[in-house]
Amino acid sequence: MQIRPCIDIHDGRVKQIVGGSLSDKGAVENFISEKDAAYYAGIYRDKELPGGHVIILNKYGTPEYESSLEMAMKAFGAYPEGLQAGGGITPENAELFLEAGASAVIVTSYVFRDGRIDMKRLKEMSETVGRERLVLDLSCRRKAGEEGLYVVTDRWQKYTEEKLTADLLKKLEEYAGEYLVHAADVEGKAAGIDEEAVLLLGEYEGIPVTYAGGVHEYEDIGKIRELGMGRVNVTVGSALELFGGRLKLDKLMELC
Repeated sequence: MQIRPCIDIHDGRVKQIVGGSLSDKGAVENFISEKDAAYYAGIYRDKELPGGHVIILNKYGTPEYESSLEMAMKAFGAYPEGLQAGGGITPENAELFLEAGASAVIVTSYVFRDGRIDMKRLKEMSETVGRERLVLDLSCRRKAGEEGLYVVTDRWQKYTEEKLTADLLKKLEEYAGEYLVHAADVEGKAAGIDEEAVLLLGEYEGIPVTYAGGVHEYEDIGKIRELGMGRVNVTVGSALELFGGRLKLDKLMELC
């Protein structure tokens, strides 16, 4: 089990938001930093914390996305090969991020079409960057009146017909080197983890998996270790002291 750092960027600024609130109109914001992305990347570099992710939360093709992209590039320059890049990634622009210093690229929306996994696109993406440099983001939410967790795309606003299961993770592992799963219903709320999601991820034995969402106290790390069978890595965002919370990064590193 490892702690995986994060840097979320929205409208050209490092922020922490409530995940389920994100839309074209904006988002509910928990924290807006006066520091740039390079500042946080430098902290993670100095603490020798690899495998974190830099997520651009703006819609691809907008002026806001370009502003956030510029900020993200500062992080990759400050910590070369230490951070993964996500947000608007396609086979056409993936190399831009890798050349800037990203260790891998993270994709969701590109590999889904009409609510289903587009295997042709997934294979294309994997072949373009190499399996070991592709992270699949299978972030999930609940559908009203239905059981289970469904993969969501387009900044967690569009439901797919794919349920997050250990079988799905097993099916897709030949195309990626790692999974990232935000529990979007609790993301950014720092009010408790999604235990069902962590339990499900713990059932899977394969490539590395990182869970994000709801960590708000040190005891949550123990819950994730227990429910995730020690196999699930964890990202802490809004609850982290660096982002206005009260949990200390060094203490989390010790617990993991």
